[in-house]
Amino acid sequence: MSIKNTVVEWSQTVLPHHALSQFMSKFTHCENKTFKNFLIRQISARYGVNWDESITQDLSAFKSFNEFFTRELKPNVRPLTSESGAIASPADGVVSQAGKITKGDIFQAKGKSFTVTDLLGGDAQRAEKFNDGAFTTIYLSPKDYHRLHMPLTGTLREMVHIPGRLFSVNGATTEAVPRLFARNERVVAIFDTEIGQMALVLVGAIFVSSIETVWHGVVTPPTIRDIRTWQYESDTPTLNIGDEMGRFNMGSTIIMLFEKDKMTWNSDFIAGKTVKVGEKIGQI
Repeated sequence: MSIKNTVVEWSQTVLPHHALSQFMSKFTHCENKTFKNFLIRQISARYGVNWDESITQDLSAFKSFNEFFTRELKPNVRPLTSESGAIASPADGVVSQAGKITKGDIFQAKGKSFTVTDLLGGDAQRAEKFNDGAFTTIYLSPKDYHRLHMPLTGTLREMVHIPGRLFSVNGATTEAVPRLFARNERVVAIFDTEIGQMALVLVGAIFVSSIETVWHGVVTPPTIRDIRTWQYESDTPTLNIGDEMGRFNMGSTIIMLFEKDKMTWNSDFIAGKTVKVGEKIGQI
């Protein structure tokens, strides 16, 4: 490991991740008008937020910074692919990695990988479906739209909340911290689709004050010690391609998993590519 990566890993490891994130939660949910308006202006200017896309364009109308951060977009600014058999991007962001799952391993960065079993909470049976399948990791920056949408129509079968650290998920930390995405707190949603099972893994990060889904509401916080699992057998929600499925209250990463030989990524869907919700990124 390079000296740079060693320093980055050490600096991330010693941070009190959950305490800082709890503080950030109070900070971003503050409803003091002067404070939250100042914060919205600063973040908008620094990251180049596109206000033209937002339904609400008056910053005073947002009760808190977090309400601004998870703002709803105008209809049709994220057109959903209409191609038959298309797989749609679940998020605005940048592709961190995309490719094949190799002997149960998912590529993270040069010299680093993690196992599907670890990512999905240590359950080998849950992970088995995705052996030699396909994956992608998409990073959402602070400027991005932070609601997540279905890449393919699916019926929810299981949700798993897995405790862990809250390392940053930016490029530098991804290159430095081994097994990053299998160590951070995360929420896994398993769906049955027309091409078999699909896993959507919502990965927490430092300053991510909560992760929520449309069928459950806020999943985290609270911070937990043990894995929590929900099984959906009756009154199971089915979400169509393009439907909202969850959101990050602050930025993070979503990982998608598909079964072997069920789909392919677009030829230009590679690390570093910028994507938008609803655009075609793969094909059944």
